Amino acid sequence: MLIAIPLLVVPVVIYNLVILLGGSASDAVLGQASVLSEVLFRVPMTSGAVWSISVGDLILFLSLILLFVELLKSTSSQRVAIVNHALSMVLFVVCLVEFLLLSEFAGSVFFLILTMVLLDVLAGFIVTIIASRRDFDMNPRWPRRC
Repeated sequence: MLIAIPLLVVPVVIYNLVILLGGSASDAVLGQASVLSEVLFRVPMTSGAVWSISVGDLILFLSLILLFVELLKSTSSQRVAIVNHALSMVLFVVCLVEFLLLSEFAGSVFFLILTMVLLDVLAGFIVTIIASRRDFDMNPRWPRRC
């Protein structure tokens, strides 16, 4: 039954933890940008430039990987996929409420996570509808009479 849980809940929980637990009282005035823009490490490039990777960048990277896995999971026609779609919709509603009502979540990083959750919801329902239509067309239950 763990397969029914949407994987995109992981970056949402990580984002919540970073924002709600990682910030201090002074960060509330500055908003979420100060916590998410902290540079974790730098990677020197062959061009001479330095690529700075922040906390927000890593959360988005993880979100993209999990979105890919979720899209692969949405192609299955198991019954657990319907539960996954419903839980993805609940996750989208929670993310949308956080984005609209909490100032710490009104940023670009969380907006992109919200968009990924929406894409997961849409892809899941669209793939399920197309797969069920194909199954219905290809395997009629009643014989045709001439």
